[in-house]
Amino acid sequence: MKADRLAYEALELYVWEGKHDIADRVARFMAPFGVEVIRAGGIDFLPPEPRLKPSVAVISVSVIDQGNFTALDWEGAQGMPVIWVAQPQRNVDPGRYPPEYAHILQHDFTGADLQAQLRKLLPDLNAPAPEKPQNDLVAASPAMRDLLESVDTFADCDSSVMLYGETGVGKERIARLFHERNRTYGTGPFVGVNCGAIPDGLFESLFFGHAKGAFTGAQFAHRGYFEQATGGTLFLDEIGDLPLYQQVKLLRVIEEMALTRLGATVPVKLDFRLVAATNKDLRGAVAEGKFRADLYFRLAVIELQIPTLEERGAEEKVALMQSFMRGVMGEAEYAALPPMPDWLHGAIGSAYFAGNVRELRNLAERLSILVRQAGTWDARRMRPLFNHLRPDSFEPAPRSLAVSPASAERQRIIAALDANSWRRQDTAASLGISRKVLWEKMRKFQIADAESDVRELE
Repeated sequence: MKADRLAYEALELYVWEGKHDIADRVARFMAPFGVEVIRAGGIDFLPPEPRLKPSVAVISVSVIDQGNFTALDWEGAQGMPVIWVAQPQRNVDPGRYPPEYAHILQHDFTGADLQAQLRKLLPDLNAPAPEKPQNDLVAASPAMRDLLESVDTFADCDSSVMLYGETGVGKERIARLFHERNRTYGTGPFVGVNCGAIPDGLFESLFFGHAKGAFTGAQFAHRGYFEQATGGTLFLDEIGDLPLYQQVKLLRVIEEMALTRLGATVPVKLDFRLVAATNKDLRGAVAEGKFRADLYFRLAVIELQIPTLEERGAEEKVALMQSFMRGVMGEAEYAALPPMPDWLHGAIGSAYFAGNVRELRNLAERLSILVRQAGTWDARRMRPLFNHLRPDSFEPAPRSLAVSPASAERQRIIAALDANSWRRQDTAASLGISRKVLWEKMRKFQIADAESDVRELE
């Protein structure tokens, strides 16, 4: 098993699973590294000899309990070490389990847990993180630089994130930055869901998944969005469009980090980073009873406002336009063009894009087609494209203003106090903190009962 600087892509894992879907999770955790995962059967299935790659067995102890497997001396007989999967409180019988049973994972192991065990077994394993996609996000304006600074500050943690922004500002792009810059979840999947496009009656099946035979037509088991995101990031776009009855089910999963598929009886542990986004005022929706306060407080641990194109300014509009055109035409073709003329700089900078970055990208594609045909910046054909992009052609929708993290926390506390009639005990419970901590935060943010005529009921 010794090798010089083994790489993950030169490794194969054989998985014997019992009651839990271990093989699916191992495959999902190791997919970013190109590891080959083979789902094995009972004792009759043994890896072929000779093996061309270094191999490790991942075996659930339950297959021994079910009588479908015997504890072989894998290290000696197979030259293949074992990572056993079991609960830590299980009594170890040395007569039944081989010495390498010490390499153990719990049933709800994460991708990081699995990688740690692999490194113990294979000290020479070189496990470089998979290459992350290059992100050419343009940040020429102070507003965007401040946003990216906040992303860097909060990316490498597991706290939930709430993104606010108008349609087309790039909420999913920022969500992907949170994913890519997280050392724990960044190697896992990024699962994006548009909550406003979930068909009625399919929420449970799509989010929770279902077992084989759970309903007519369920010929195969299906992993829902929650399971698909395990080990990575779940991005819930347009979270404000989720009906109240679905909000309740979402809250329960977030609190317990476990679910049971439709038609199944065994719960499945979850482990993902949650990022949500909306173009609505959720604080106002909570006050109006259209969004659950307890779910809002769970989601909005970190709140960030994504600026509109107007807030980013003319310089960033031009920089974005040039970036998109280089993407459409290719660097070499774009570089061969004459410099962008001043009149076009001015037209782009003064244009009002109601659809924000999405609309600007569409214009970039049209300009690319025209400049490619003419070989230059054809003012006669390009100027008409800006006629409908005047600021007076649109009435911008009202939007909430960006707030600092401290201001956002103060507003969350006041909203929680209002939702609980300023009863501090109930408010502290809804926020998941002690009454003493709540009182200290109220003093810190100068929140007094005088802000409401309602006195706390002792």
